[in-house]
Amino acid sequence: MDNIVDSLNNAYQEFVVAAAIVLEAKETSGAQKTAATDAALENFKQKWELFRVTCDQAEEFVESVKQRIGSECLVDEATGLVAGKSGQTATGLPPISAVRLEQMSKAVRSLVIELQNGSGTAAGSAHSHMSTPFDGRFSEDSAQ
Repeated sequence: MDNIVDSLNNAYQEFVVAAAIVLEAKETSGAQKTAATDAALENFKQKWELFRVTCDQAEEFVESVKQRIGSECLVDEATGLVAGKSGQTATGLPPISAVRLEQMSKAVRSLVIELQNGSGTAAGSAHSHMSTPFDGRFSEDSAQ
């Protein structure tokens, strides 16, 4: 993580220096377009792109850590490793095995993929429910 922070800091510093060089080149040339201003702008563009890529990499790292922490918390809670004040799990549900939790997680992931692709039995059953219109009235309402 320190490497990512250092890379982000370095890319930012280089970006700021490149911006300052552009401003100095414009001031020196009297706001005229010159070879020096073009070179400064090209350098600025490169440093901007580098900074964006570095930010994207840092964001990907943060997202992966968030997912890992979330998964670990879910497993801890589901397996009963997280105990409440009374010694029971925080949800009050009986703990399940980590293996069973992983199986259920894989099943859910595969169903999501099927639904996203619009294929498979999960998508078919979802569409069959959609063909019947939803009636929000209670059966007692139709008698009136």
